[in-house]
Amino acid sequence: MPSPIWGGISSPARPRGSVSDVHVILATDADWLVDEVVAALGGPETTFTHCRDGRSVVGVVKARTPDLVILDLQIGTMGGIAVTMDLRLDESGGTLPHVPILMLLDRQADLHMARRSGADGWLVKPLDALRLRRASKAIAAGGCFAEGIPAIDEPVVEEIVEEVAAAEVEVATAN
Repeated sequence: MPSPIWGGISSPARPRGSVSDVHVILATDADWLVDEVVAALGGPETTFTHCRDGRSVVGVVKARTPDLVILDLQIGTMGGIAVTMDLRLDESGGTLPHVPILMLLDRQADLHMARRSGADGWLVKPLDALRLRRASKAIAAGGCFAEGIPAIDEPVVEEIVEEVAAAEVEVATAN
């Protein structure tokens, strides 16, 4: 059963860099991860709902649409990949709105699965507060945060296109 966690109860001032005025659903069965996420993102205007079971996430989202869903890759009986795919399936069926999803991965090799599942972004553990805040803000604002995928500058892409075009011309003239 999901349990509400209220961030920043002891602190009247909003912590600098916190994700503010948002409701976050955090799905994990690891208590250390709950502590780390609440410490990094918590503030007086931030509320958290903690789901220990991945199967309960869709019901919690239906009850109250969050501003951000943070999913651990491994959550007991239904992991972050399956939960993401379930949320995206309900979204495509029109039963849920689009919900921004940040996935917390265990290793670099999980990037492909996170991308294919429909997550808006991901971080590879171990986490730190700066990366977690940066990713959460970007995803909650409608963007994405794809850690571990090398950025490709536009000039590099243009150079590759030019090389391919030149190679095609050579092949065409040789025949």
